[in-house]
Amino acid sequence: MPGAPRRVVILGYADAELLDIACVSDVLDAANRLGARRPYEVRLATVDGQPFACQSGLTLTPHGRLDQLRGELDTVVVAGGIGHRAASADQRLLEHVRRLSQLSRRTASVCTGSSVLAAAGLLSGRRATTHWSYASRLAEQYPSVSVDPVPLFVRHGDVYTSAGVTSGLDLTLAFVEDDHGAALAREAARTLVTYLQRPGNQAQVSMFLSGPPPEHRQVRDLTAYVAGHLAEDLGTPVLARQVGVSARQLTRLFDAHLGTTPGKYVRTVRAEHAARLLSGSDLPLTAIARRCGFGSTETLRQAFLDHFDTPPSAYRRVHLRTTHA
Repeated sequence: MPGAPRRVVILGYADAELLDIACVSDVLDAANRLGARRPYEVRLATVDGQPFACQSGLTLTPHGRLDQLRGELDTVVVAGGIGHRAASADQRLLEHVRRLSQLSRRTASVCTGSSVLAAAGLLSGRRATTHWSYASRLAEQYPSVSVDPVPLFVRHGDVYTSAGVTSGLDLTLAFVEDDHGAALAREAARTLVTYLQRPGNQAQVSMFLSGPPPEHRQVRDLTAYVAGHLAEDLGTPVLARQVGVSARQLTRLFDAHLGTTPGKYVRTVRAEHAARLLSGSDLPLTAIARRCGFGSTETLRQAFLDHFDTPPSAYRRVHLRTTHA
């Protein structure tokens, strides 16, 4: 028998980001359909309860007004979007955010929804994150907030903040794991056709959807081996010999447990490691390419374009400017 529903409220407003709302609601819906012991009862609410246009132009109809919400809540989530500035100046909205946070087990924001939490005073003295392009502005406007532009999401006490847009999916999968265990979170991720949720401390400017180590022993051993030997030959025959299987069998294992080929996996891990070196060191591109197993800076550049849709030099400029702004 399912337990009492977990009441979840998503706060919307004009020009909110639709994905900020949908990433939260759809993850919780997937958890419900997969048999969550205490299903989530999700409600979208606004100050006036009227339909509002998201920044994409699509219109959403909320379930009701914020002042109609009473009683114990499980989670309150504030969406982001280009309308966050007006929302942060709406005193009625801020008062509701403060009130609902007191009724809730946890309070969260997606993307620039962090500015609403900050304006409501809920981030004072806390570490928080937001979309990387907005981090320096949030830090300047709210100096009492310790803004970290790097992680996908941050938990400080009972307040959670997440980075841009789809990081709301990662945050909500983490909620499901906390509430119902890792197995249900994994099934929800598979239902949504995404890899297992990315850990909160993974860098925002990353498109490699990594997750917990795979359960299959040989695949798990190889992922650890790859991470420790990036500068060496990591061709499929070499990896197959490492665990005593054929190249064909190794390809089948990677497809079954990681959803990719050994070659693509290695190239992605190398690009991820290069991203960390670009943002955390002054090493020249030639040295980074060598350490990560790329044959040349041009090979590194092509891998970066494929995985991040930006060249390594531009990644370094953007990341360092955001970090030190």
